[in-house]
Amino acid sequence: MQFGMMDGYGYGMGYGMWILGLIFWILVIIGLVLLIKYLWEGGGAKRGEESALEILKKKYARGEISKEEFEEKKKDLL
Repeated sequence: MQFGMMDGYGYGMGYGMWILGLIFWILVIIGLVLLIKYLWEGGGAKRGEESALEILKKKYARGEISKEEFEEKKKDLL
């Protein structure tokens, strides 16, 4: 007696593959949702503007302003 794919032993494999396929597509959808959320929120890098203090620190580091100017402006900001 021969068993085909749908005879006797084939049912367990069919249901197992259906469940694995369902799990696969659920994971794909969850992954896409998380990717869209990540990209929507800026991709991990904040796109907001720099604070005034950060800009001031960069100007001082580049030598555009003296230490006295930096300290004076820093006091104004804080």
